[in-house]
Amino acid sequence: MADTEEDVVELHGDEEIIEVIDLNETEPTADDLAEEFEDVDFDEAEGEDDEGWEMEDEEMEAYQDDSELTFSKHTGSVFCVSLDPATNSLAVTGGEDDKAYVWRVNDGEVLFECTGHKDSVTCVSFSHDSKLVATGDMSGLIKVWKVETKEEVWSFEVGDLEWLEWHQCAPVLLAGSTDGSVWMWKVPGGDCKTLQGPGCKTTCGRILPDGKRVVVGYEDGVVRLWDLKQGNTIHVLKGNDGHQGALICMSCNKDGSLVLTGSVDGCAKLINTATGKVVGVFSIEEGKAGGSKGDEANSVESVGFCKVLPLIAVAYLDGTLAIYDMSTQHLRHRCEHRAGIVHLQWEEGSSVVATCSLDGAVRLWDARSGNMVSEYRGHSAEILHFTLNREASLAVTRLRRSPGESLLPTEARPVVREAPKHRQPLLTDSHSPWDRRTVPASTNQVGLNIVIGYK
Repeated sequence: MADTEEDVVELHGDEEIIEVIDLNETEPTADDLAEEFEDVDFDEAEGEDDEGWEMEDEEMEAYQDDSELTFSKHTGSVFCVSLDPATNSLAVTGGEDDKAYVWRVNDGEVLFECTGHKDSVTCVSFSHDSKLVATGDMSGLIKVWKVETKEEVWSFEVGDLEWLEWHQCAPVLLAGSTDGSVWMWKVPGGDCKTLQGPGCKTTCGRILPDGKRVVVGYEDGVVRLWDLKQGNTIHVLKGNDGHQGALICMSCNKDGSLVLTGSVDGCAKLINTATGKVVGVFSIEEGKAGGSKGDEANSVESVGFCKVLPLIAVAYLDGTLAIYDMSTQHLRHRCEHRAGIVHLQWEEGSSVVATCSLDGAVRLWDARSGNMVSEYRGHSAEILHFTLNREASLAVTRLRRSPGESLLPTEARPVVREAPKHRQPLLTDSHSPWDRRTVPASTNQVGLNIVIGYK
């Protein structure tokens, strides 16, 4: 992989930053703005120190910032971010400063602050109707807030929190903890049910579209399918059927008949949720999907199903985005990145898949051809996560950066490579397994969030 650190920019400031980007092809590009200054003779300013200007010009040229709005309330790393599903007009972010904020995407104005957390806020999520927002910290304290009144309506404390997810059509909240338990509450009533785990950490979970089952992945590589009403396991995949290492990610298809799981063992597995059988194993170690154990150093960081074609995407830590044909289970395209991929997400109504990676870029790929159609930048360090909104028109990105770093004020616009005319925004955050598993704590870095809009 190419080394992307040769254009390192020394920046200043210590605030957490979230930026909103609205790309417009009719607005001037960075090159257009630069041409306006070609006839300016800076040598006419006699007696002034030109060295500072030269350094600033070099920094501006080296750093491409496509943003137009910055959110800077957080004072530490931002660990998680989410958009409200009903209107996509609100974002919630949680960070190292033990705070969470609900704020407007269009102008960055804070709607309210979610106070009272005792540790870093690592999980945030809006309910299906955007009326409630949940925030959870590393100590296991979970709070739910009513957006309309800006008031806390419920709270509960579990063991160390791993993940948090709302039911897709009811005010029911699920959470996974380090002791392997999965908690389920009716909010704000507080009715509770616990899916007792095996004493092994649960690392990820996904409620299936029928709303009656949840798939949970564990640190020992086991996958369990639970009945939410009865509270019992329907299927348990372990040994050769499970993974040979901790699960990192999972996704389900539109009707919930298939689940795709990814692990540190370098494999992605396709599971039939009705039978509990593995129907496909995917690894880039082989041209065709195979059953090899894989390489732990090249873990599967993110997986997803295409909504319009029988394709799946698997993102690997070595920077490979693999597009597989589900019917033949053959590798269709390898889309190479210059750094490890952290997260991917398919657009709802097209064959375009978006990725974010550790080289600080968000990219769009056409899965039919394997070609990149767009690239967006705005970070000077790694992007750790992102989420697409409903129209695939908004992106909020989150990264870690060295203390004292900040964004340069620039009017540069992104370079869009043949972006389809229907392009609109996408949301990115950092609450990914990569964040805690592979970023050394000794780096003492803080984060940065960007909201990217493309048309």
